Amino acid sequence: MKPERHFVAHSGWLRAAVLGANDGILSTSSLILGVAAANPHKPGLIIAGLAGLVAGALSMASGEYVSVSSQADSAKADLQRERAELRDDPGAEHRELAAIYEGRGLEPGLARQVADQLMEKDALGAHARDELGITDQTKARPVQAAFASAASFSVGAALPLSAVLFAPIDLISMAVAVVSLVFLGALGALGAWAGGAPIWRGAQRVFVLGAVAMAVTAGVGALVGHAV
Repeated sequence: MKPERHFVAHSGWLRAAVLGANDGILSTSSLILGVAAANPHKPGLIIAGLAGLVAGALSMASGEYVSVSSQADSAKADLQRERAELRDDPGAEHRELAAIYEGRGLEPGLARQVADQLMEKDALGAHARDELGITDQTKARPVQAAFASAASFSVGAALPLSAVLFAPIDLISMAVAVVSLVFLGALGALGAWAGGAPIWRGAQRVFVLGAVAMAVTAGVGALVGHAV
């Protein structure tokens, strides 16, 4: 039998990777463009870009770690409570599981048989999966999420920073904007494709929002530069 491709299988890593890379490109390019609009000095732009890369990567990693750790703590507490309920009142837990299967369309007798067999094999696993929605695929992994977010942010941030390094000083702003918008559009298209959504719509959405963010930041930088 030919294996089926399910887009939902990509949801966990895709969310972290797309979010991190998108933030890396957009925040770093906006930072560079804002500073360039105020003072187009190449060493200063490189320092600003590097500082944005490091600070952003650490921020993404810590934020993702805290968020996913909270999710993991909630799941752990739910499993502990479920384990206690299975120990104290297994009959009620059996009826609860059978009711879940019956609600999904099984006949009452068959629902009880399924609950019997699954609880005999792995009662906690059955309740974790079908009552709580906790599986190995959805299990929270804080360290993995933190490293993935930091890595994807760093890769994204390196793109506009590379434009600063290699572009002539009078073309830095244009090079950063073009490189960033091209990769933002590509990232939006990739995310849409992997998620089964229309590719053009995903690319357009990220492209337009990125252009607006960079334009606003450059405008603020120009105003502040003239003021000071």
